[in-house]
Amino acid sequence: MTDDNDLPTNWGRWGPDDRLGTLNLIDSAARARAATEVRSARQVSLARPVDPVPLSGGGLLTGNTAKMPAAVMQVINFAGVDPMAMTDALFINIHHAALTHIDAFVHVPVQGSVYPGVPLSEAVSPGGVLHGSGDIFGAGILTRGVFLDLAPEGGRLSADHLVEADDLDHALRRAGAELHSGDAVVVRGGWDIDQPFDQPAPGLALSAVRWLHKNGVSIYLGDIGDARPWSLPLALHQVALARLGIPLVDATAVDELAQVCRAEQRHSFMLVVAPPGSTPPPGFPSIRSPSSEPRGKTLSEHPVCRRHTRHLYQRIRHPCR
Repeated sequence: MTDDNDLPTNWGRWGPDDRLGTLNLIDSAARARAATEVRSARQVSLARPVDPVPLSGGGLLTGNTAKMPAAVMQVINFAGVDPMAMTDALFINIHHAALTHIDAFVHVPVQGSVYPGVPLSEAVSPGGVLHGSGDIFGAGILTRGVFLDLAPEGGRLSADHLVEADDLDHALRRAGAELHSGDAVVVRGGWDIDQPFDQPAPGLALSAVRWLHKNGVSIYLGDIGDARPWSLPLALHQVALARLGIPLVDATAVDELAQVCRAEQRHSFMLVVAPPGSTPPPGFPSIRSPSSEPRGKTLSEHPVCRRHTRHLYQRIRHPCR
């Protein structure tokens, strides 16, 4: 196990009460760089499609997201007679491995504190989250993104592959792109993150997280996360998120992005993350319609499902231009 004193940290970098973490790196210059990427006006959703399943009793609040029956479950107000109106409600398991979502800083405490060193007892109360909630994303995130394909041409990392800093350097060189402070990275390993937790899977090593820190990455998105079986500290969740304050977008859908970037012969783009401006639990879901829906729409144009729901909890939109 790595000594905590040897781990990189941003605690105190932007003050003891900072709520933005590495989003502080997205200044006007970073947004201006993003604007220069707007060329062909193509747009790609990075959210995995979700098809809600009927809500059924039993085992819903197990605390183990891997055992939850589905990422989104639905109750429709319909008893078999002609209703005056159709309504429904959704039960959303925000941190389900099949649901694209943003991890807020309060999601993973370390040493009894959440980023940037706020004691957990002061960050969370029975009434809700007081510090480190996902409401900091409510204003939206706009920055330049860089796509790093660790397994080009539709390849797939081996299950025991630990992504090191050199892997990210090689991917950046293959992309022919430069990375600037405040940029986001979207990483592809060719894996479906929604699989049993007892099965091995590739993930980022500490050297890769140090690489993110050194290069001033503002937000991480990818189809790979922490390597399994887990080894403490968890590079992404316990170091990047909890110590460095790098927001993580888990279970990102990257295949279409890879295709578009190959077609455009470029790997940099404008990235827009647009969650709702409300006080949430320790994360935000990103929902779009099943893959049978037409592609190429922004998420604001997609219904959550094909039935009756019209609520959109978060949009993640990426124009690869």
